Amino acid sequence: MEIIVGKTAGFCYGVKRAVEKTEEQLNRNDKLYCLGELVHNKQVIEKLQQKGLKVIEDIKQAKGTTVIRAHGVQEQTYQLAKKMGIELIDYTCPKVLKIHKIAQEYAEKGYTICLCGNKTHPENIGTISYCKDSYFVIEDKEKLKMVIEQIKKLNIQKVLLISQTTYSLKKFYDIEKQLKKELPETVEFIVNNTICKATELRQKETEEIAKKVECMIIIGGRNSSNTKKLYEIAKQNCHNSFCIETMKDLDIENLTQYHKIGIMAGASTPQKSIEEVVEGLNYLPVTC
Repeated sequence: MEIIVGKTAGFCYGVKRAVEKTEEQLNRNDKLYCLGELVHNKQVIEKLQQKGLKVIEDIKQAKGTTVIRAHGVQEQTYQLAKKMGIELIDYTCPKVLKIHKIAQEYAEKGYTICLCGNKTHPENIGTISYCKDSYFVIEDKEKLKMVIEQIKKLNIQKVLLISQTTYSLKKFYDIEKQLKKELPETVEFIVNNTICKATELRQKETEEIAKKVECMIIIGGRNSSNTKKLYEIAKQNCHNSFCIETMKDLDIENLTQYHKIGIMAGASTPQKSIEEVVEGLNYLPVTC
């Protein structure tokens, strides 16, 4: 059996930084809180909780030093924490912080922000707080159609298009193309592709591998946006694609029929999870 593991599989810079820095803090603090899950991976969170990390959903629940997750938080969270006297340690991914600055800058200049992504995703909840009151969240083509109608109806003249760091690159380009085609010529339309480079490379590599294997395995958390995008891409290019969290989720017997298997992992997937899958596959007998 030939196994192809993506070179970009596993922790991205932002996740690696957040996890390693939090582990360092846990070695120095008896009590450490985290506002929301630090990263979207159950195995990583459980490991950190065993070391003493307490995950909370509201800053008002904090009773000591609190870590800000890699996805970032709303602008008002910083202000509330200051009033409460809570020390914040900010491990928001630098790429996400950059989006916050872009959104804030253009919102102050009177632009309506079009944000590609899921409006309930933690990263976007944070970004939205910097957009003032004039913004749209575009998740798919249906929502895009409604947004274009609203821009025309409200006679909006300045529009900025940005994106969640883990959004589909193809979908972003499609949305950009459609907006350029349908927005009135009088609209000042600016595009800033804020999809993380690591996400872009991972998506491209997933497509390349999926096209040359019989089976594709995507490893990552069930609540991980970037993992879901990788699975979508894998499925489009390889019918026999599976999305798992750990080796335990695989139907081992079903995999013996494949001679060439590809593996890709989300940005929050630890190296250990990838190695366990590879090791498990290496012990599989291959049927002829």
